[in-house]
Amino acid sequence: RNSFCKVSVLILFFFQHALNSGVRRYHVAPVLCQRAKVAMSHFEPNEYINYEKLEKNINIVRKRLDRPLTLSEKIVYGHLDDPAKQEIERGKTYLRLRPDRVAMQDATAQMAMLQFISSGLPKVAVPSTIHCDHLIEAQSGGEKDLRRAKDINQEVYNFLATAGAKYGVGFWKPGSGIIHQIILENYSYPGVMLIGTDSHTPNGGGLGGICIGVGGADAVDVMAGIPWELKCPKVIGVKLTGKLSGWTSPKDVILKVAGILTVKGGTGAIIEYHGPGVDSISCTGMATICNMGAEIGATTSIFPYNERMKKYLGKTGRADIAALADEFKQHLVPDSGCHYDQVIEINLSELKPHINGPFTPDLAHPVSDIGSVAEKEGWPVDIRVGLIGSCTNSSYEDMGRSAAVAKQALAHGLKCKSKFTITPGSEQIRATIERDGYAKILREVGGLVLANACGPCIGQWDRKDIKKGEKNTIVTSYNRNFTGRNDANPETHAFVTSPEIVTALSIAGTLKFNPETDYLTGADGKKFKLEAPDADELPKLEFDPGQDTYQYPPKDGSGQHVDVSPTSQRLQLLEPFDKWDGKDLEDMLILIKVKGKCTTDHISAAGPWLKFRGHLDNISNNLLIGAINIENGKANSVRNALTQEFGPVPDTARYYKKMGVKWAVIGDENYGEGSSREHAALEPRHLGGRVIITKSFARIHETNLKKQGLLPLTFADPADYNKIHPVDKLSIVGLKDFAPGKPLKCIIKHPNGSQETIMLNHTFNESQIEWFQAGSALNRMKELQQKSS
Repeated sequence: RNSFCKVSVLILFFFQHALNSGVRRYHVAPVLCQRAKVAMSHFEPNEYINYEKLEKNINIVRKRLDRPLTLSEKIVYGHLDDPAKQEIERGKTYLRLRPDRVAMQDATAQMAMLQFISSGLPKVAVPSTIHCDHLIEAQSGGEKDLRRAKDINQEVYNFLATAGAKYGVGFWKPGSGIIHQIILENYSYPGVMLIGTDSHTPNGGGLGGICIGVGGADAVDVMAGIPWELKCPKVIGVKLTGKLSGWTSPKDVILKVAGILTVKGGTGAIIEYHGPGVDSISCTGMATICNMGAEIGATTSIFPYNERMKKYLGKTGRADIAALADEFKQHLVPDSGCHYDQVIEINLSELKPHINGPFTPDLAHPVSDIGSVAEKEGWPVDIRVGLIGSCTNSSYEDMGRSAAVAKQALAHGLKCKSKFTITPGSEQIRATIERDGYAKILREVGGLVLANACGPCIGQWDRKDIKKGEKNTIVTSYNRNFTGRNDANPETHAFVTSPEIVTALSIAGTLKFNPETDYLTGADGKKFKLEAPDADELPKLEFDPGQDTYQYPPKDGSGQHVDVSPTSQRLQLLEPFDKWDGKDLEDMLILIKVKGKCTTDHISAAGPWLKFRGHLDNISNNLLIGAINIENGKANSVRNALTQEFGPVPDTARYYKKMGVKWAVIGDENYGEGSSREHAALEPRHLGGRVIITKSFARIHETNLKKQGLLPLTFADPADYNKIHPVDKLSIVGLKDFAPGKPLKCIIKHPNGSQETIMLNHTFNESQIEWFQAGSALNRMKELQQKSS
């Protein structure tokens, strides 16, 4: 049936192409194949791959700018709402864009759909999908964990399924796989612009798309048919020369880049890979590199269209798209002589296997050095658990290379000394590695195959082998390793590396093992060295689709009922935030002055809190519980300025709100780094926060704060961070003259009666200022709807 569907789609494509005689766009009729095996059958009616429009827009912009364009510029500017009039200046102007598609994972989709419901619109304006991957906790193994998740999360899954049916959103059921792998297999293609409510949406850049992580409010704008705003990105070029070989993998490229750029070095920029070395990387390997670009703060990352992408498109049932991409290839690669704001060059032939960590994904080490560094730093060298998979590294090639390492160990009578887990990226990957024997090999070496879900990567891990506070080391093929990220234990030292290195280290059981040079001792007492793994990038046979897990949205969902119980502890309909009262923000209290790194995990923890992602009041009980208070060096302990007692951050915020007192947060560098979760912006707004002042912000979080009517401001002089003390009061004055590019004045009032005045910068444009004045972007959308009606 799969072959028949492919042929049918190809016939439809060429027949329509001939009839239209030059109208070069592709439309898929879902009726050709009802099974989730042919990826293109998941495209919704009236959805087009319109390269003709992309070409037209690119030509308009190229003529205006009169210069060669980078690949990312072509695709971004090719999606401009008004390419003839849009002001374009990298790093400065805000672009109004028309993305092709929206994707939402289940944890963020709850709030996104609640916001869409409150907008009052009858149906989404662009193709959109929901993916159930975040709410499945790793505990006993794939089948048992999936059954448990379906039972525990039935209310949420029912809400998402019925909301999807009512508003025209496709629904990928629990067990389908991780959102980014599903997108790569089904929806990403060269030249697409896709936004997703998850920070690792850039994974789709492995297929030459501009795929950007956003908050749910941004997704609502696009689903509502409103042009989406993005500050015109700078472009950082990474030129790849040489060729990958041996133990070096695509993961090592981004681990190296993270070490160079750090966690904020890509902020405000798209990372564009180019050069002759690109062709030595598989399509899924390119996706791995783009995926982890989120760890350097990049807007997104992208690779140029090439034969490896064409091969992957063909194997995933989309040879027709590859044929169309070939026809428009000049728009899917950078122009010769294009300008990058910064260029990094990496010789893949000289690149060594890397391992990054602990506690931050940009602390890069060659694998050959990590043992000695760990001993010097006092990090545990014995590995308790090795974990492979996740949205970053769960491709067929990844699993094959890990199995190749495991097979060698088994041949010498060895199994993993460390505990070992495997997370398939999708149902299609799971079914195919079962059929082709990889899963069997990985189980035999000691592995436990988990559900097709995020699991331990996002803290959904019911870990039993250690107690909280116990110092230990884990190695993963994931993307993030912030403190407590995987298991909620602040003493877990998490290191990020490639799946094959994780497998080798798990077999050895220690960070002191270098598979390139060191020997293992087999069951027979003889020493042997692991050979560099080799595996097919794609299966020789067709992918096995496994179970059908996709729910199409009906043509007319107007009669569908969406149930949200008023007594639910998991879901809560939203109430509009209050509008700005037209006055300056006088004498705000400081809820917390944060010391050091403050990611969205610190602001709104995941793990057990994921179950409340659809209930704003309940999840607000985790507000900033992971942030370190500079006053006492503790987490979740702040002084209540009204009672002088120390207590939890959320409780203190609720007390201020009850007393009608506005408050602010003071943060350090790159505040809001990490996940796209907009709950980190919704929660402070819900509990009475008004201003977040920092040295710098991560891109997505800054936008999320603006969307919810908060003021994200930065110190004009970063040293002014030291002038503010947790016991001070703050006033933001001049809001009646709030304007783009005009700093705001902050008056610091110390307890002894003295005052200081500092200046605060912002990045608001005119429409974003209207969000603040209306109380939120959603409030502003409703105002505009009322005016138009």
